Amino acid sequence: MPLTYTLPERAPPIIFGDDGATHPPRYRRTRDGVGGTLSEILAILEACLQVGRIERATVILKRISSYPDLDSETLLDLHNRYLRAAVENIIVNPSEEAAQALHRWFELEVRAQGLPQDAVTVAYMLKASLQSPDSSRRDRLVRRYMDMVQGEAGLAVLGADILTAEELNTITHICPTYNLAEELEGGQEYLDAETNQEDSLAKGPATTAAEVRPTEQKGLGLKSLKQSLSLFTSLSSDYDLSVMNEDEKRALQRQLEEDAVQAAIDRWRDENSNLAKLGLNSNLQTKSVGARMWHWQERLERALKEELVKVEEAEEKTSRNPTEAKRCSYGPFLRCVSPEKLSALTILSMMNAMSAMGLDKGIPLANAIMAIAKNIESESIMESLSREANVRKNVWNDPKQSLRKARILQGLKRKAEAMEASRSVENEEALFGMIVEKQWPTAIKAEVGSFLLSTMIDVAQVPVTMKDPETGKNITQMQAAFSHGQQYKMGKKQGVVMAHKELVEQLRREPVHSLLAKHLPMLVKPEPWTSFASGGFLSHPGKVIRVKNGSRDQRFYANAAISRGNMGRVFQGLNILGQQSWSINEPVFNVMLEAWNSGEAVANLAPANPNLPYPPEPAASTDPLERRRWITSVKKIENARSAFHSQRCFQNFQLEIARVLRNRIFYFPHNMDFRGRAYPIPPYLNHMGADHCRGLLKFGTGKPLGHSGLKWLKVHLANVSGFDKASLKEREQYSMDHLEQIYDSASNPLGGKRWWLTAEDPWQCLAACIELRNALESGDPTSFISHLPVHQDGTCNGLQHYAALGGDIWGAQQVNLEPGDRPADVYTAVADLVKESISKDIENGHKLAGFLEGKITRKVVKQTVMTNVYGVTFIGAKAQVRKQLVAAYNDLPETAEANANSLSTYVATKIFTALSTMFKGAHDIQYWLGDCATRVSKSLTPEQIDRLASKFLDKETGRRPNNTVIDEMTQFKTSVVWTTPLDMPVVQPYRSSKARMVKTNLQSISLTDPHRSDPVNPRKQLQAFPPNFIHSLDATHMLLSAAKCHDAKLSFAAVHDSFWTHACDTDTMNTILRDAFIEIHSDDVIGRLAAEFNIRYKDHMQLAAVRQSSAAFQKILKYRKSLPKNQRGKGAELLNEVERLRLLRSSNPEDVEKGKKMVTAASIYAETAAEADLDLDHEPELESLGLGSLATSKLSVDDDKTMEEVLDENMPSDAQVNDAEAGVASPTDAVDSEEPTPHFEAVVSPTAGARRSHVLPTWIWIPLKFAPVPEKVR
Repeated sequence: MPLTYTLPERAPPIIFGDDGATHPPRYRRTRDGVGGTLSEILAILEACLQVGRIERATVILKRISSYPDLDSETLLDLHNRYLRAAVENIIVNPSEEAAQALHRWFELEVRAQGLPQDAVTVAYMLKASLQSPDSSRRDRLVRRYMDMVQGEAGLAVLGADILTAEELNTITHICPTYNLAEELEGGQEYLDAETNQEDSLAKGPATTAAEVRPTEQKGLGLKSLKQSLSLFTSLSSDYDLSVMNEDEKRALQRQLEEDAVQAAIDRWRDENSNLAKLGLNSNLQTKSVGARMWHWQERLERALKEELVKVEEAEEKTSRNPTEAKRCSYGPFLRCVSPEKLSALTILSMMNAMSAMGLDKGIPLANAIMAIAKNIESESIMESLSREANVRKNVWNDPKQSLRKARILQGLKRKAEAMEASRSVENEEALFGMIVEKQWPTAIKAEVGSFLLSTMIDVAQVPVTMKDPETGKNITQMQAAFSHGQQYKMGKKQGVVMAHKELVEQLRREPVHSLLAKHLPMLVKPEPWTSFASGGFLSHPGKVIRVKNGSRDQRFYANAAISRGNMGRVFQGLNILGQQSWSINEPVFNVMLEAWNSGEAVANLAPANPNLPYPPEPAASTDPLERRRWITSVKKIENARSAFHSQRCFQNFQLEIARVLRNRIFYFPHNMDFRGRAYPIPPYLNHMGADHCRGLLKFGTGKPLGHSGLKWLKVHLANVSGFDKASLKEREQYSMDHLEQIYDSASNPLGGKRWWLTAEDPWQCLAACIELRNALESGDPTSFISHLPVHQDGTCNGLQHYAALGGDIWGAQQVNLEPGDRPADVYTAVADLVKESISKDIENGHKLAGFLEGKITRKVVKQTVMTNVYGVTFIGAKAQVRKQLVAAYNDLPETAEANANSLSTYVATKIFTALSTMFKGAHDIQYWLGDCATRVSKSLTPEQIDRLASKFLDKETGRRPNNTVIDEMTQFKTSVVWTTPLDMPVVQPYRSSKARMVKTNLQSISLTDPHRSDPVNPRKQLQAFPPNFIHSLDATHMLLSAAKCHDAKLSFAAVHDSFWTHACDTDTMNTILRDAFIEIHSDDVIGRLAAEFNIRYKDHMQLAAVRQSSAAFQKILKYRKSLPKNQRGKGAELLNEVERLRLLRSSNPEDVEKGKKMVTAASIYAETAAEADLDLDHEPELESLGLGSLATSKLSVDDDKTMEEVLDENMPSDAQVNDAEAGVASPTDAVDSEEPTPHFEAVVSPTAGARRSHVLPTWIWIPLKFAPVPEKVR
């Protein structure tokens, strides 16, 4: 079958000019309780409208109408939102007083103030007028508002998708200007017929068919996996979803998504009720965490209801104390979700976060606050969307009403204009149903989360039993389940929330798995992605791109690309990945369940009771050094125990999900990070998980093996066993040679020889053993229906892309870009080069080389080779090598000259040298990418320059701004932006956002609130660009391969550079993978990138360094001394240079001549220096770039943390608790925030800490130009 999917014709790059974004001003909180940034105030307004607090919304709207940074278009939109909510409130809760207040507001606050109105505004006022019970007043109001619009404007009002057909009829009877009566009478038949059709549909088959019998309760606790997830309590394991139609399945899926919180509440209530029936006092005697949570739930719900009363009292006051003013700020958000759900979400979020961080370690206060707030925000958005949908059916025009009106409006003389107006208003109305900006600002989240957390700390209690020292009897008392304290981390005091040790012990016995599990695998195919926030789960709002909190640039670019139709192919790839069906491999699950219940540490399953005895405590008289060693050993054991417990809690949850999903087909909706790499959204169990997760999963559909598939199944078994460096024939023979062990593993996995446990990936090996055994025993193995995914893994795919970009033939051979019977292994090749170099050093008498003879293995060099492509520094590489050497050999020398540190430095140097030799072209490409990022991140946009020019000299006084203003206006704010071969724009999110202190109920916490106006972080922009660019190519290859496999009717899944399909389709998939790779690199990828950069960054001005050794250096210094004071400094020099360039580009010969006569620092440089005199090496970050570069400066990537890990730290994690941490200022964030602002002054004036081996250069403004693209190695 021909594969029609190819790379698209490249669209022109999307370019956003600098919109003049500055940090939003903060407005002082006044006695009406309104204050903060505009986004915070608008969020409060939106919350008030959402919960029907119209009076409060009126006060807020009046306040912000006077703000200077609110443009007329935004103000009009806010007025229309306010009107919509107010009219809804009048219709749902009829009140003549509220109606009169609305009309009075419109006259005094809108018309009298001369504020803008449109057709939507008038349509809302007409709808409000029609609610009046007094017909004469109704008619008078309708005439007044219709008199405000004439001609086409009146048609636009009537065509708005706000007024129903019946309301149109009433209006035209009152104001017969448009004479719709005949049309309405003619259309009544159609209207009635359609109404009857709706009624018959409503009385048709009920949707209750989607409801299923509840699963029988299997115990009060969650001590084993014999209990189903609370979310699926209503879903019987023997219910056959195959008999349900698609609508019924979708209804069930929607119910499961929406009922996650309620299911947990019901479970707690049931456990508490069951204990009461047994006559147990659950306050003291129960061992059930679920019943304990029910008591927390009741007390917390009661406290929240009391708080809401206090909020209402505070809002009604005219004079408020600070506490009451704060209540006015967070109160509206507490109303967005019912007290019952608020309390449950708080408990679930806290328990989820504690489990993820380690129960006995505690959780940073800021993390706990943001975890709670994030989940409340998510639930609020979902309920808001659900409510809007319901109100739209009952109050506003639903789609069928729009059809009726369309039929009626066709009779108008100006029907074309009216229908066009109707369509434009429909587009406006569509905005109301979008998530767009419903997200809460960081400060609001902090206030809401801190209040809920502090209230939970106050009400949550656990029973603690202890002996009475006097009577010796056991007494039980209730104590706080959580406490707030402080710890030191990285030398800084940090607030933490700790769980009581009794609760910790109870959770060790009985892990809580009523966790907030909204993002579980889906029972129906995910919604296709059609926009930034539309796709994936049916009910829960999602985003197609995981953006760092506050990073709006990526969203702006993505929305622009979507509106232009550029993201269609990316969406197609994500949809294909999401529509791949999966099922649980039940034989593997049964073995895993048995191993789990045994408590053994089988494969990667954490042991229930790890055998980690504490060392005996030394005597009090022992040497203090010995005691410190004992304390260190105890801490290591405690950390290991805690790690095992956390791992077991998480695995327990994964296995419970697998248990519930047995015998079912399910799906993983996907989205992607800002680089385009796809990830499944369900975080707990997916094919990107650890070995046991992959072993549990198989495709939902099977295919006959065939002869080719049987071969690939055997090869796959050898691969997961660890025998993956041999030829395909040798790997196939390996499986046949181990048939006895394979059969034993499949038939008696835990009671037999356990050969599968010796494999590199034990659970995947067990799955392959069972599949091969079943195939061979089926009678005809080639006809056996196989569901097992067979993997084809890339060989260090980052190096593959680099080798293709740089034209490195030798390097390409080492990463399998050339065919061969036996797979090449780049790690072995590098290890061989290192060994060869060490052997030569031994011959030459090198002191360190002799200690390493025979010690250089593939494992020693692998991590460094793998991470070098992702920007690991030399110091990081040295730490990686040291770790491997120390772990493998206990006979390393420990002298001053020869020790683990010096040996690892020596070996790391050899590895870098080998890489730079093997990948010369890739080295040059990587350096060029970093150089481009340096130039971009230290440049000013044309818009910044224009703003500086407009404010530089005051026309009246002739004064220029002070240095602080100039510093602010010349901050570098340009991110590196590029477009992938699939036309997806990528924006690097790395900015230097300063943390700010936010006062909460518990303590002040440090939070970052990123904004587009923040200066970029040049260091991260530089270091991250090469690996991010390679990731974007890798993502393109994966999505392109997914689409081609879909065209060829292949099942397809991917784990970045590992591609999965059925065994019988492996050969076809391999061809597709090669073709897709060739298709990408047949184009001039780097040449296209350079061309895009030249367009995107045209007219930017770059700050460049001139070497002291250049001929221009002294001349520039002399020129600057000769300038008058008002022409000195970075601002004046920049504007002079921009003016010179403008004159030189002029078509007027006189201007050109004038420009030639102008003298600037850049003109002196242009006349007397060459480009080689630019001191690019002055950028210390560039030292670390290039494969095998021996950088010695310790940058942001150090030890064994790679740039890959640093990049991932800037991405929202799959787990909800980590996702909620976005916006929390970590200790490293605090360090970054304290760096000097990266602008002219920061680089012109060297700090005391800047110690360089050479004299600092001078700096000049020049047009941003990029170095020539490196030629490919020939």
